[in-house]
Amino acid sequence: ETELEEAFADGAAFLVAFLSSSHPTPSRSVPFSSVPCKMDFDEDRIYYSHQNLAASSTNNSNGGADADQPPPPEAMLDLEDGAVDLGAVRRHFREFLRNYRQSSRYLYRDRLLRMHRRTSGDESGPDAATSSGQFAASSGADPNAYLEVDIAHVGEYDTALLGLLLGQPAGILPSLELAAVDALKTLLFDMQREVAGREDDGDGGGAAAAQGATQDGDANAADGGDGTAANPGATSAAGEALPTPADLANISTSTIQILLRGNLTSTPLRCIQSKHMNTLLRIPGIVISASRVRSRAHTIKVRCARCMDERIVHSTTGPFGGVAIPQRCMGPNPQECGPAPYGVVPDESQFVDQQTLKLQEAPESVPTGEMPRSILLAVERSLVDKAPPGTRVNVVGIASLFTNAAGGGGGGGGRGGGGAGGGGSVRTMYLRVVGMQKDSGTGTSATFTPREEEAFRLLSRRPDIYPILSRSIAPSISGDYTHDIKKALVCMLFGGAPKRLPDGMRLRGDINVLLLGDPSMAKSQFLKYTTRCAPVGVYTSGKGSSAAGLTASVVKDARGEFYLEGGAMVLADGGIVGIDEFDKMRPADRVAIHEAMEQQTVTIAKAGIHASLNARCSV
Repeated sequence: ETELEEAFADGAAFLVAFLSSSHPTPSRSVPFSSVPCKMDFDEDRIYYSHQNLAASSTNNSNGGADADQPPPPEAMLDLEDGAVDLGAVRRHFREFLRNYRQSSRYLYRDRLLRMHRRTSGDESGPDAATSSGQFAASSGADPNAYLEVDIAHVGEYDTALLGLLLGQPAGILPSLELAAVDALKTLLFDMQREVAGREDDGDGGGAAAAQGATQDGDANAADGGDGTAANPGATSAAGEALPTPADLANISTSTIQILLRGNLTSTPLRCIQSKHMNTLLRIPGIVISASRVRSRAHTIKVRCARCMDERIVHSTTGPFGGVAIPQRCMGPNPQECGPAPYGVVPDESQFVDQQTLKLQEAPESVPTGEMPRSILLAVERSLVDKAPPGTRVNVVGIASLFTNAAGGGGGGGGRGGGGAGGGGSVRTMYLRVVGMQKDSGTGTSATFTPREEEAFRLLSRRPDIYPILSRSIAPSISGDYTHDIKKALVCMLFGGAPKRLPDGMRLRGDINVLLLGDPSMAKSQFLKYTTRCAPVGVYTSGKGSSAAGLTASVVKDARGEFYLEGGAMVLADGGIVGIDEFDKMRPADRVAIHEAMEQQTVTIAKAGIHASLNARCSV
């Protein structure tokens, strides 16, 4: 292995020397192990070797500019197979955002520029220059400052980076967010340089200067620098201001949230085990409750009341982590300041929006005789207020733990860290959401083979399609009295088309069916068959159901705050609700579902909460 490493280093040094002699660049003393290993023979992709992600122990022995500067401890990520250089992860992901393309389109370049124009208020094209203030990116609290990344694209570009993202997502996500900021800065700098180059070419004498600026800008971008321009305050041909170095530097103070999506294998909620901790999971389910949006301190600036010493304190890992304010002054004379001298400066601190959701298994996926299981979700920034109760979602998140003090609602140390709860603390599992997609849950995502599609087309052309479908409903139940019942159930399963009139009134497209009959006439069998046949079906009994259990309820959590929790009709949005023994229900509970049956909404006005939830289902 040592001989192979030496041979690879010699060959790489020869390649670097050959490329340097063929394409002269400004002389810089950089060790080979500190730069990405690029193979430019394929112009469509830039590939990286896996060893650049691992922290090299030969940096100090190779000499060069970085030999005397070992990476700081916080820039190293400990994995089972060794440490990972977070700086290399940041560089790799930045180059992925800049260079990944499909055919001739740079996918993530366009997304970054669109996100920047959306957050800065500039809706013009990428070639149009904006005013100086509009190039300053938004703060981390801006819900529009996010970038969706497909996990399959990361695996296609760099398999080593994909392995880190799946195995240690919590450790590298902050580096990915910083890499997105770096990529946006380099893109904006390239835009400014391109406009300046066009103006220099128009003047007839600036080609050499533009080439020199290009080389300096590329060198600066390769180091992860700010990419500041050499001509601050320049204007375009239309007389509008281009981004200045100060504007580009302001982007470094902002954050871009990375949202992940992709076709990961779904993990059922009841199958989460200890081996899934701190890994990336994709879990389907239905949101049954949502808390109010709170503000969580992301970065706090503290100031000593005596010596005016200022410090920046970051929050602990995880959305439920706190901020540890120093109890002693860290200034030049800590003895004179006394205990707990620091006070928070709110105007110079950064906060992010946070919300907690409760995800439950879909009712149709709960095994018979089992209670549906649920898990706590923590969403931040752009994901808050995106999933009201009753929404079916596919969540991509990181399974973690947090310490919850017994008897209290406040979270202790982040992700199961040693909190101050003592012996009475309880470890609670939660899912830190890094991506969320709404799922209709009505079978629209089902896939069929070409042979099945052709069979459906042939069946639809038959004139006796209605009797065929009606005979397929509960074929074991026969009798002359069942023909009309089965036809009614077929119409209810297929449903109609909802209409919205010109004056804004909405007409529902679903019908409700009431089965009346003597005992032993298979009413309950029809009911259970229909709820099993429907893609979304909820079965309940009238005697054991209440108005709150069928519609929605307002629940008080441990902190004393109220939040909504959807009932059976909200959970069955887009499907069928089967209520057995309807005549045994209390009249007050029966009246509560009239709104859901007619208007297909559930309106709640309790405890200062006024909300309307969707209940687009047939009863």
